[in-house]
Amino acid sequence: MTAAAGLAAALVLSACTAASPRAEAPSRAAAAPLTLPPVKVFTTPQPQAPRRSNSEITRDFLDLHFQLEGGSTLPQFTRFETPITVRVAGAPPPGFSRELNALFVRLRSEAGIPIRQTAKEEAGVTIQLVPRSDIRRALPKAACFVVPNVSSLAEYRRNRRSPRTNWALLRKRERLAVFIPNDTSPQEVRDCLHEELAQAIGPLNDLYRLPDSIFNDDNMHAVLTGFDMLILQATYAPELQTGMTREQVAARLPAILTRLNPRGARGTASGLPQTPRAWAAAYEKALGPQTSLRERLRAANRAAEIARDLGWRDHRRALSHYTLGRMLHIREPELALQHFLTAQTFLRAIPGTEIHQAKLTIHLAAYDVATGNGDSALARLKPAVAAAATHENAALLSTLLMLQAEALELTGRMVEARRVRLDSLGWARYGFGPDWVVEARMEEVAALRPSSGS
Repeated sequence: MTAAAGLAAALVLSACTAASPRAEAPSRAAAAPLTLPPVKVFTTPQPQAPRRSNSEITRDFLDLHFQLEGGSTLPQFTRFETPITVRVAGAPPPGFSRELNALFVRLRSEAGIPIRQTAKEEAGVTIQLVPRSDIRRALPKAACFVVPNVSSLAEYRRNRRSPRTNWALLRKRERLAVFIPNDTSPQEVRDCLHEELAQAIGPLNDLYRLPDSIFNDDNMHAVLTGFDMLILQATYAPELQTGMTREQVAARLPAILTRLNPRGARGTASGLPQTPRAWAAAYEKALGPQTSLRERLRAANRAAEIARDLGWRDHRRALSHYTLGRMLHIREPELALQHFLTAQTFLRAIPGTEIHQAKLTIHLAAYDVATGNGDSALARLKPAVAAAATHENAALLSTLLMLQAEALELTGRMVEARRVRLDSLGWARYGFGPDWVVEARMEEVAALRPSSGS
């Protein structure tokens, strides 16, 4: 297999890092059904403490709470001013109660937030679990979402153009609803639960400049991070209350963060610049499913050019090259590889980007396997597997382990390869969901290895 052909084959795995199966599912007729092991789940959270300075986190807190993604500003701070109650409605999938209780434990222990489940209809937050198709009909581009001042999807549909569901007009939090699909993978359900419940009770904005947060539309993080828990803990600090202005919150934040995060008082702010709307628009257009490949590629190149012209050397610059690599894998595989290597160069210079590097490793290790270089793949995969486990990303972890099994076979370690492959399948059932999707993923990875005649 040539290097170009190997890379083109390897990058079929582009969709493997997603938490949900692709819309175009591979055929299941290619192989006999497997007897899959039980679903694996994460049991012990391993949040990493924030590595940045409190002065930088102060700026992040203010931008998260006083801005919306579209660019508008909010005139006042809001949060729940009474203990938070959560009601579950709809048809929860298996395992949802375990995920919800685990998240409650984290919110109480790490963020100090009084939150509990209730059966009463007047709950502060209603989590409604519905088919994905219902969510798409209500908000076509959303996998899951949160809305103020409603308690059901039907109520949202009736009031979607009303001032009461307009986040920009929100002045107090008393009743919100979170809508999550109940017919997708366990990981996607959990990821939606973490992100949407956190925004229901905490900041409303997402910021591309944050490398360590779920409050970022780059989807690098699957569950609430140590930074996120600090933001939520500060949100419910007794010194703050609903109705405060940005200036009032800014005056009290330094003391709050010194108390909650003393190590941050010793840090020096790196001062990452704001993300200009031009870069965000180009990046989002590059990912847009409704846009032609030609337009998406043009937008991805524009994002990379903006990042270069601004002199960025942070994770956003790496993300620009990563996105280009994924888009070029079929027509220009060697150029795609160069973009992945460029992204790797930036990420290796940035502390705290282990999960970003792990997602990039999917493509680089797949190329190694496709070109028969098992030793190189194994060297890349070891730290990536550890990062995926630490960050509780089962879809990513399972794919990395499948690649590791193929690399082990390339180096003649057959027994170890079988053990690792079996391990990968339990994680794949959590990360990808249906058994046929798990089997399809394994077949895609197995197809990477060069034939003996290559």
